[in-house]
Amino acid sequence: RNTILEACRLRPNWKETESDTDWDICWADVPWMREHFDSLQLDVHQRINHFRNHYELTRKDLMVKNLKRAKKQLEREDRASEAANYDFFPVTFILPNEYQMFVEEFKRHNVTWIAKPIGKAQGRGIFLFNDLRDVKSWKQAHDQRGGVNRDKDKPEVDVEVYVAQKYIENPYLVGGKKFDLRLYCLVTSYSPLTIWFYRSGFARFSGHRFSMNKGGLGSLAVHLTNVAVQKTETGYDKDAGCKWDLRQLKIYMMSRHGSEEVNRCFYNIQMIIIRSLLAVQKVMMNDKHCFELYGYDVMLDSELKPWLIEVNASPSLTADTPSDHEFKCGMLDDLLDVIDIEEKRTGDETQVGGFDQIYHGGYVTPVKSSVQSYLGCYNNRLQVKARAQREYIRSKNHSK
Repeated sequence: RNTILEACRLRPNWKETESDTDWDICWADVPWMREHFDSLQLDVHQRINHFRNHYELTRKDLMVKNLKRAKKQLEREDRASEAANYDFFPVTFILPNEYQMFVEEFKRHNVTWIAKPIGKAQGRGIFLFNDLRDVKSWKQAHDQRGGVNRDKDKPEVDVEVYVAQKYIENPYLVGGKKFDLRLYCLVTSYSPLTIWFYRSGFARFSGHRFSMNKGGLGSLAVHLTNVAVQKTETGYDKDAGCKWDLRQLKIYMMSRHGSEEVNRCFYNIQMIIIRSLLAVQKVMMNDKHCFELYGYDVMLDSELKPWLIEVNASPSLTADTPSDHEFKCGMLDDLLDVIDIEEKRTGDETQVGGFDQIYHGGYVTPVKSSVQSYLGCYNNRLQVKARAQREYIRSKNHSK
């Protein structure tokens, strides 16, 4: 079920339009943006759900390039301690262009690698490997594009561009099963950078017990937690799904590790969100008509260190269970409140529904709170929404 359509239809006095130009908010897919955005003449009030070059963060190779560049820039500015904080993404190489550097790193460490095509989603094209013969096509392409073994008489080998990353071999497990976190971040401006972080999310689990046995590297359902992969497995329960509410996961983790350590872990996740967006702020084309809902995929290792896996420009908004439907409709309703087409906000809110403002030209610190991040805390979105509605009605009556 399309939850963004439902969330919009539930808004009072909102209606769907077939017009290409007469609209208040447009929820477009990435190919539509690429084809039409540059030719649009938008009115002041119109809003659209992507920035022009969102791919600087959401394409796997460009995300890593921008993170590496940000780290080097901090080192050049003698900000070594902050540069050291950019250690939240796995060692990554782009193939075939960086094949030679990849081989040097591969030979230094006897570890497993994961290869991902830069332009695909939902687990398509991904494979794990620990033998260079598994990536021989990229070696041939590298050689033909100017490598040391280049043969000018042979045509170039046509291969899809991949990223090769050191695989996280020690993931945090629950019940012996691997999971990752899907988290939602809303950016309403890159100048000043303004970030809203949704306090709810979910963990996506594999249906199989985790193992690093070499014979099992080909079993993607063990290693990939994407719903698109898991739902093809025998025994998948479509009614129960493979997700666990983030707050429930946090409570479980606190029962094992204590609140201090888990709160620190969740704050470190929030800092990953902020630092990744700071890394692309200067290259992003800011536009007052644009906003972006990013779907962040984060994994925890056995030491409770969070790792950024990837960022999605079009996170799935279809719901596969009743609880998933309730969560996504609520989150999108809160997003529309932040965007504020109806102009009901005062503009100085730091919480709108379940979204907490965590950066606005600088860090936003929680007020009168025992935690540094509200991620995974109780989502009091309905109380916040009701209070905001009362304040709006009061202000309208006062202005009469």
